[in-house]
Parts: sequence; structure tokens; C-alpha cells
Amino acid sequence: MRILSVVGARPQFVKLAPIAKALEGRAEHVIVHTGQHYDELMSDVFFQDLGIPAPDYNLGVGSGKHGEQTGAMLAGLEKVFEEAEPDVVLVYGDTNSTLAAALAAVKIHIPVAHLEAGLRSFNRRMPEEHNRVLTDHASDLLLSPTQVGMDHLASEGLAERSRMVGDVMTDVLYTVRDQLAAQGQPLPDGVTAGNFYVCTIHRPDNTDDPARLKAIVESLAALGKPVLLLAHPRLKALAETHGIDLAAGSIVLHEPLAYPQLVNAVANSAGVVTDSGGLQKEAFLLRVPCTTIRPETEWVETVELGWNVLVNGDLSRLAGAVERPAPAATDAAPYGDGHAAQRTVDALLEAFAK
Repeated sequence: MRILSVVGARPQFVKLAPIAKALEGRAEHVIVHTGQHYDELMSDVFFQDLGIPAPDYNLGVGSGKHGEQTGAMLAGLEKVFEEAEPDVVLVYGDTNSTLAAALAAVKIHIPVAHLEAGLRSFNRRMPEEHNRVLTDHASDLLLSPTQVGMDHLASEGLAERSRMVGDVMTDVLYTVRDQLAAQGQPLPDGVTAGNFYVCTIHRPDNTDDPARLKAIVESLAALGKPVLLLAHPRLKALAETHGIDLAAGSIVLHEPLAYPQLVNAVANSAGVVTDSGGLQKEAFLLRVPCTTIRPETEWVETVELGWNVLVNGDLSRLAGAVERPAPAATDAAPYGDGHAAQRTVDALLEAFAK
């Protein structure tokens, strides 16, 4: 059996790692990298650090407007699929790479499986929300990380195609956490263990309005502990355009970290401030308080269990949320036991093996 994985952005590389390992000896695995994230830190280093085999195909699409980028991926992926002739295309998450791969496959009658199916923010301003909904409805097998995701799929009439496998990000995070505990890793310059916050900001709702971005940065700069701001090049460019100093006050400006170093930084931090979906969940799994600058979250369990607080309209609340005490300890495990990749491969073989 030949399974073809399509990835293109750093959260997808993380999800790919345990899948690639679980597929060893069980099925042929072809990896396609769209090039949606194309710089070394966003892709090459992730493959190396996570032990992922080098991609069999790299489309090198690069950045661009949503339509332009998705269209370029569609054209490139269709050619790859016709050449590789997979039994199933496995897509990950909710990026433009996800949707392009699903569309390219269904147009030429190749089955599609969607890993991380059923997540919903119910915020239609998010491109990711459209990507995930459209991909779920195009897919033949829906692999959900949580019961909440299963419930969403059932409400949309997709229950028969759905399987709950757990969250593969949990698999890789636990593996990396254990490796870090054995090795010991230095923290970035400018911060000390237990006395800093980790921050990532990338969503257009937070970055593209100069007044809002300025208010967020000012709130971060006024916090009582250093804020390790892991700034994507796009954020830096927007801040420079708007005349916003990303290194003001308490902020320690830093390049994005490779995944093991990111896990190490979060595990040793006093809290996380983010608008990223994956980082909210990773903070919870590491039992680090998180403050999310968004009106909603796909990972509702993190909020319900008290480890995540949402701040959106009134940014004056941001400092109080970030500096709040840690919540009561919990042994809740809504994202699985660290064996989601094995269950994913079992489901793929059961559904598509000839």
C-alpha cells in the first residue's frame, strides 16, 4: 500500500514525524512538501530535528496571496499524484497545503484522509476555518483528535467517515519532552528558567491592523517578566512598516525556534501568550498557563480546564490574564495517550489497504 503525505507548514512537519515513524515497515510512504514554508528554519531544520525522511517531492511554491498560492499547489500536486499513484492522500491540519492537496486528489479520484479533522473555531474570518471545513467534507476518512471534533463531524453528517485517533502532536511533544529531560538544553539568551513568557503572534486579525498590533506590543512590553517574542519575518516586516518597536520594554526579540528548542522554552517558561492553535495545546500538555489573543479556540478543552484564557476585544485585560496564577493541577488527557500515530496508521490500513 502506498500512502502519500502532503505537508507545507511547520505544524504539519511536527504532525508528520510520528506518522512517518508509525508507517515504517507497514506501508510505502511518499512525502510531498509544497514549500508553503520554505526557509530553512521553517522546514529543513524541522525535518532534521524530528527525524523525518527527506521529502520525495518539493514543489517550492513559497509565499503569496491565498488564491495564488493554493492554485500553484493544485497544479503541482496533480502532477505529483498522477506520477506517484498513491492509494490514499493523507493531509494534515488546516493550511492552504491541506485544502489544495484534498482538492487535487478528489478531482482525479484518489481517496483522501484528513488528520486533525473536526476542529472548528466557528470564526469564518479565519482562512484556516474554511480550509478545515472544506477538507473535511471532501475527505473519505476523517481522523479526529478529540471527542469534541467527533461531535462536530457528527453534527455535519460526517459520523460514518470519522474515527477518533487522538492527537499526533501529543505523540511528538511527549517524545521531545522526554528527550529534552535526558539531554538538558540551553535557553535563548536574555531569559532565565521560570522567569519569562513565550510569545508568538501571526494571525492577520492581530498583525494587519496597525492600531491593534501596537496595542498588543505595548501590553507585552509592560509585563513584569521578559517576553520572548518569536517573531516570524512577516510580523517583523509589518511592524517595521507601521513603525512599531518589537523590542520595546520587556520584549526579548528572537527568531522562531526549531521545535525541540520551542518545547524547551515553553516547558521552562512562566506562561505562553499566542494566537497559534498548536502552541495553546502544547502549553496545556506541558502544564504551562496560556493566554490566547483570539475570540475563540479550536482547543476548547484547554479553556474548560482553566489552562487557557482568551483575550480579544479589550486588550487592557491582557496583562492581568498573562500574570494570573497557575490553575489547579489536572491529570485530564483530552488529547490522548501519545499513541495517536499508531491508531492513525491502523485506520488508514483498515480503510484503504487493497
